[in-house]
Amino acid sequence: MSDMLVKLYDIPEIPPLKDGIKVKRACPTDFGRIIQFVREEFCENWANECSYALYNRPISCFIAVKDKKIIGFACYDATAKGFFGPIGLLETERGNRTGSALLLSCLHAMKNDGYAYAVIGWVGDANPFYEKAANAIMIPDSPPTKSIYSNMIDI
Repeated sequence: MSDMLVKLYDIPEIPPLKDGIKVKRACPTDFGRIIQFVREEFCENWANECSYALYNRPISCFIAVKDKKIIGFACYDATAKGFFGPIGLLETERGNRTGSALLLSCLHAMKNDGYAYAVIGWVGDANPFYEKAANAIMIPDSPPTKSIYSNMIDI
């Protein structure tokens, strides 16, 4: 479980989505529903990170919506400045480019905010997704115990 690096000046365009799915920056009126979704579908730590991203200015959380329901989310500048993540998408919605659209929406926003690079933290076994979707590369010797995550109370 290492970190990955993305050159933001060399990222793909956001893919078009089908089935009425939209990716958009989170709206303050939806904060409660977003946090509830993340907590129920994923975990408390991600809900905490997402909460932080929702209070950043500009808001650094994007959501995927289908039929007026949240199906996924992605954040940046939540764990640390210049970090992408967390990201979560309902299993039923995977494989249709929605995850890539969430990731790339955040990365384009980071580029527009003036970042040249983004760190994707603690990728686990998702590195093939990040390599394909954003041309991310592994950062050598960057396990959670030697990264920003070493500050967590419990790893």
